[in-house]
Amino acid sequence: MYLRIIILILIFFSNSLAEEISGVPKIVDGDTVYINDNKFRLEGIDAPEVKQQCKKESLKISSIIGFTFYKDYSCGKVSKEKLTSKINGSEIKCIFTSKDRYKRYIATCYKKKTNLNQWMVRNGYAIAYRRYSKKYVPDEDFAKENKLGLWQGKFMNPEKWRKLN
Repeated sequence: MYLRIIILILIFFSNSLAEEISGVPKIVDGDTVYINDNKFRLEGIDAPEVKQQCKKESLKISSIIGFTFYKDYSCGKVSKEKLTSKINGSEIKCIFTSKDRYKRYIATCYKKKTNLNQWMVRNGYAIAYRRYSKKYVPDEDFAKENKLGLWQGKFMNPEKWRKLN
């Protein structure tokens, strides 16, 4: 009984400790932005790194033969460009409750009512960062099923790419 009360109190206070910062961001990559001197990591998502290359279908030879040619493209740059284009120089609001080991605020960011974290995953420009959150898995499934963004071709998980590079 006491444990439940303590848990409820902790949940209440952790939610009430959320803070927000608004401003026109500088986009670092598909999951990182600056507002003024504050660096934000978009919570629950992982976007390709700016230098990361992925593969996109360039030619498919009939389903009978089943052979597809792929060409490399800068998926990390595309991810950054898509977030930049979506924000389009507008003010955004980032809501955060904590910092990571790199001193970045872990945040959910919004342009008006659009959750930018969710938008990036749902359109295939980032993946759900399952290690930290399952929140955007349904959005990733949607992008995968509809072959959006990264899901149009082949790519290495950004976390794995970072470890290898």
